[in-house]
Order: sequence, then structure tokens, then C-alpha cells
Amino acid sequence: MPNTLKILSGNAHPAMAREIASHLDIPLVETVVRKFSDGEIRVEIKENVRGADAFVIQPTCTPVNDHLMELMLIVDALRRASARRITAVIPYYGYARQDRKVAPRVPISAKVVAQMLMVVGTRRVLCMDLHAGQIQGFFDIPVDNLYAAPVLLQHIAENFKDVVMVSPDAGGVERTRAFAKRLNAKLAIIDKRRDEPNECEAMNVIGDVKGKVAIMLDDMVDTAGTLCNGAAALLANGAKEVHACCSHPVLSGAAVSRIEDSAIKSLMVTNSIPLRPEAAACAKITVLSVSSLLADAIYRISNEDSVSCLFV
Repeated sequence: MPNTLKILSGNAHPAMAREIASHLDIPLVETVVRKFSDGEIRVEIKENVRGADAFVIQPTCTPVNDHLMELMLIVDALRRASARRITAVIPYYGYARQDRKVAPRVPISAKVVAQMLMVVGTRRVLCMDLHAGQIQGFFDIPVDNLYAAPVLLQHIAENFKDVVMVSPDAGGVERTRAFAKRLNAKLAIIDKRRDEPNECEAMNVIGDVKGKVAIMLDDMVDTAGTLCNGAAALLANGAKEVHACCSHPVLSGAAVSRIEDSAIKSLMVTNSIPLRPEAAACAKITVLSVSSLLADAIYRISNEDSVSCLFV
């Protein structure tokens, strides 16, 4: 491992940063990220990073704005300390759902975040399961968008039989079809109508789920309304049992209690976001680690090797 490779972390997900550093067999760079009494964020890097290939592990999860600002300040500190290249490793990209104008006089917030990252000195971005792939085009620097599919697929293949993969809406059909193909399983779609943000109504199921183990797939679970309504629709159409999986367990508001009270038997998630205490205590939620996948990508990027074999 080149001596120039450095791994840093903000306060968003230090546990993941430690796992990645462990996989790479290098120590984390000592970094102080604290707040002044008025809420301003203070960053200080305690080690020499001159000429380093620096990777900052920081999903922009809740509190999104604090973690996003931490990332900006860490990148700026690295640039001013003469790091050779700075890569922002963002397993969960906040503001990704605001990737286009859906009404007059609204921002394209995902583009704003991309511009901020570039301005402060980020020279590469490594992320996972972007909500919309075209967000890569908001950057004028290289972006590697990994997929959690290998980890999720392995778990499903080892633990479930007679599966039908279910897309909770029309927008996720391509992703779900790819999973179904890899598992040699059938595909179903839930026809959903969304009237307001974070509110949805499952209408009907397209495809045969009768007597099958239905597994709903989404890139993220926020309020869990989509999954819970979808689970009820699947059972009403004859599914034997219903499970769900996603890359990003946002799980805001009453999501955890909603899942506990729903027909969903289990929810498989990755560790792209640290779980809140109530989510970590929920017996229905299983966390699968993607740290080794990210570590492999970091190793390949640092050594100027191809990362295309990881895009599956």
C-alpha cells in the first residue's frame, strides 16, 4: 500500500471509516471535527498530509447540513495542507432526490452540492447507489458510482428461495429487473400514486406474486410508507411473505415503528448510513456491510487501477 494513501473521517460515520481503514491495513488520520458554542464547525487535521492521496469518508446523512459542511471544511483543510488529490467518499449522497426542477422557482439542490464540492477542492467522488445516475453529470470531475448489489444479492441468494423481486414503483424497474435476472427470479411492479412528498398510495400489483416470497427493492427507505403500503398490496395479491431491501436506510420520522407494525418480515439494508438507536434495536432490520467494497474501490483508485469490475 502506498504511503501516500490517507483515510480521514468526519462525524457522519466514523465506524465505517474505521472498517475501511482496517480493510486497507492503514490507520485513520487523526482529525478533529468539533463545534464552537454557537454551532460553527471547527476542523483540524493533526497529521502531515502533504502530497497525500486523501480519501474523506463522509455520507451526508442526518443532520445533513452539518455533515455536508464538515465534508467541505475537511476538503478545504486538506487542499490548504497541500494534499496531492482529495477524493470525497460519499456512500449516501444527500440532496440527491432534488436532481431536477419539479416545479417553478425551485433549486436543483443535487447540482448545488456538486458545485460546492468542486469549488472547495474535491478532485474525485466515490459514492454508492445514487438516487439518479445523471447526478454524475453535475460534476466536472471523475465520479465512481458503486452499487451495493453484490452484497444484497449474496444475502438474498443464501437466505431465500422461490423469490419474486418487486419494484415499489415504475422508476425502480430497471434496478429490480437486474436483481431478478441475477437471481433467476420473476419480476413484479407495484403501481403507485404519489400525491405529496413522502406520501404514497399503493394501487395494484403488476405481475404474479401468488405463493412467492416477495422481496421489494429500493435505493433508499425514508419514511417507509412506500414499502409498508406495498407489502399490504403484495399480501393481498397472494404473496406468501414479504421482505424488503435497500442501499440507504434513511428511516426518518416514524419509519421504524411503521416497519415494526407492517407485514414486512425483514428489511435488509447496508451500512452506508449509521442507524438511529431505534432502528438498530429493530429486530426486523438486518445490516450488511459494504465497507470492503468501498475499501477495494479506494485501493484501486489510489493505485490507478480500473474500478469497472466493481460496477455490477
